Amino acid sequence: MRHVSDHERRARLGVRHALAPPFRATTVEDAARAVTVLHATEPPTVYLSCWARMDTLKPDDLDRALHADRTLVKQLAMRRTLFVFPRDLLPFAWPSASARVAATERARLAKDVVTDGLTPDGGAWLDRARAEVLAALDGVPGGRTAQEIRLAVPMIDVKAAGLPVAGRVLNHLGLTADLVRGTNTGGWHVSRPRWTPMADWLGTSPSWPTAADGYREIIRRWLWSFGPGTEDDLVWWLGGTKSTVRAALTTLAAEQVTLDSGRTGWLLPDDLDEVPAPAPWAALLPVLDPTVMGWQSRDFYLGPHRDLIFDTRGNAGTTAWVNGRVVGAWIQDPSGAVRIRLAEPVSAVEEELLHAEARRLTDWLAGFRVSSVYSSPIMKG
Repeated sequence: MRHVSDHERRARLGVRHALAPPFRATTVEDAARAVTVLHATEPPTVYLSCWARMDTLKPDDLDRALHADRTLVKQLAMRRTLFVFPRDLLPFAWPSASARVAATERARLAKDVVTDGLTPDGGAWLDRARAEVLAALDGVPGGRTAQEIRLAVPMIDVKAAGLPVAGRVLNHLGLTADLVRGTNTGGWHVSRPRWTPMADWLGTSPSWPTAADGYREIIRRWLWSFGPGTEDDLVWWLGGTKSTVRAALTTLAAEQVTLDSGRTGWLLPDDLDEVPAPAPWAALLPVLDPTVMGWQSRDFYLGPHRDLIFDTRGNAGTTAWVNGRVVGAWIQDPSGAVRIRLAEPVSAVEEELLHAEARRLTDWLAGFRVSSVYSSPIMKG
């Protein structure tokens, strides 16, 4: 059985995730494909994740892909998380990861509106709310903001279980691919989308694969980007079930490999050749970057730094990497300059690689200070 060492896993990470400079992406679409999907919970993360994987990036490049060409599309999916999907992968999420979350969210919202006395029939209430929102958007070029939709559909402008209902209804419509977060009315660092019918946004209504086909394609791409990974890594990342993962691995004819941890990992059958380590490299990644959030078992790249890099809810802060290892984090000083905070000693060569990336990011941000609600202990100092 093929063995993949932690050293090779870190080499694969640098190459496949487009972090080592010779392997950087040339387009934002390629940057997204390098990690299967981009994490989009915080708007700046999408831009900073692309910046880290490209030699040059203009915010307009990503805006074009998201809002003009629509080659990248935002979609709520795995683990009820907002991601940016390459357009060709998007339909595979709808019947699989997104549908799974949609079922959970439907049950939760239907229960909450009954508990709060808004209706005796939560399912029927949600169906009517969805229909009224879609009617309010029918024939409206460019869609509407959430605020405009609340005004047009008063029945959703309420609270249930202490939470605004409107956003939950819109999220459910997004999960079922009826709506999409369309044109952003704010800057690159904020999310103020105009909700738009998915078919209008894409200019077509793509056919839906089966749920099994959807999971299989998502897992296939994950294995290429993140493999080798364990079954537990895939179950966690997908927010899915072991049976779903096992079925996909079988259909893909995935190959078992041994890992330094003693656990069994999986690779695609055409990806068994050793990946050589690239030249020494460093990278600065934003909060919740797809790389740091890509596996459940993180020791091979995180080492002993979990409690410094992740908050108590499992959200990763910024990270500083050298040759596939997390060695610290980055922050900005009051002037906006990027500073490195090390979690472990590094060599002089590694330190210079990190500072070169810090200078590159400082120049790109041009004084803009990125804010985040996900500040890890090392970021707080």
